[in-house]
Amino acid sequence: MLSRRAFLLTTSAAAFLSATGASFAQSAGEQAEWAQNYDSASRVRVPRSVTPILSPEALAATEAAVERYREIVSRGGWQPISAPNTMRVGARGPAVLALRQRLAIEGDLDQSAGTSNIYDSYVEAGVKRFQSRHGFNATGALNAATITAMNVPAETRLKQLELNVVRLRSYSGNLGHRFVITNIPAALVETVEDNRVVTRHAAGVGKIDRQSPIMNTKATSINFNPFWTVPASIIKKDLIPKMQKEPSYLTDNRIRIIGPGGREIAPAQVNWRSDEATRYQFRQDPGGDVNSLGFVRINIGNPYGVYMHDTPSKGIFGDDFRFVSSGCVRVQNVRDYITWLLKDTPGWDRDKIEQALDGGQRIDAQLSQPVAVYWTYITAWAAPDGLVQFRDDIYNRDGLGSIPVASRTPTPDDPDEAFLQN
Repeated sequence: MLSRRAFLLTTSAAAFLSATGASFAQSAGEQAEWAQNYDSASRVRVPRSVTPILSPEALAATEAAVERYREIVSRGGWQPISAPNTMRVGARGPAVLALRQRLAIEGDLDQSAGTSNIYDSYVEAGVKRFQSRHGFNATGALNAATITAMNVPAETRLKQLELNVVRLRSYSGNLGHRFVITNIPAALVETVEDNRVVTRHAAGVGKIDRQSPIMNTKATSINFNPFWTVPASIIKKDLIPKMQKEPSYLTDNRIRIIGPGGREIAPAQVNWRSDEATRYQFRQDPGGDVNSLGFVRINIGNPYGVYMHDTPSKGIFGDDFRFVSSGCVRVQNVRDYITWLLKDTPGWDRDKIEQALDGGQRIDAQLSQPVAVYWTYITAWAAPDGLVQFRDDIYNRDGLGSIPVASRTPTPDDPDEAFLQN
């Protein structure tokens, strides 16, 4: 009979995670695959988990993961990886052997894969699996962010799991027949029906200094081709400095200044070296190619002035680091998301939704039954197959103080740097 540890390692190694950053918005029941190379021409197909992050099954799996990581810690955890910031198939040397040993401890590489010092397809697959369950794009090549995640001590990972068990238990009641989960550290949205994930969507969530709030609320209505009214905080912090540097910014982005009585004011009439602009309303015209809300805004009741929406900057959804907004949540493949939300609302089938989006006119749709929405903060959880997920404690709510946050270097035309992305 297999020991519990051997069973977990074998099961985990067989069930490579299929959810990569570029495919979150696929149907949860679809499969992903990747090609192995160098010494194997086989293809590995992996079913995607349909277990919601907030579910009794995920809670039980996370409790089991706590026991597993306690065992890992009791055996001394793992040693830090010291390797070049880029290493891929074909590399060889002592660093590859250390990498194999590191991957095997958490079950990302089966111990039967041997002790070769060559970076072969088995190591590549193990790195992909590790990257996927830490929220990185699964390239299979070792990079600085992957090494940083590997070097978080086992003791810290155990504490993360223990802390998040408590969080998951707080959602152990009846969450509803249909509901939405936004997991902020994972920058991920799940739609759930009958305790099964229907769709997953990569998301853009609040920056470290403009955090998305933790809350339980409901989606109530959808605005097609919405105007965007610039929040007062953004006018002061971002818009005024932007106009001082680029006087044509408002005109280029179709943002109008609305004064008393609804009168439109020309940008040249405003003293941008003062706080005069804070007395006006700034409204961006509809248009998914420019409007910061894209084609759709999803309204959710809350006192924070935040909501969920589309975005014209869809390139962010392929990034590992998606903490880019001023608190709102941008949703990848928003058409699939709102189709699911409007499923039980008469007169709003997919064809009607497409017509509303493509027509370019301002249209509102009221959900006949508001859908529960949970904005959560889960940095570690597990699935029933034993797969354990970890995310950076981006807002430092775990209080562990030693989990490094993945960084990125923005390019000059990085759309995430545009402040008008709420």
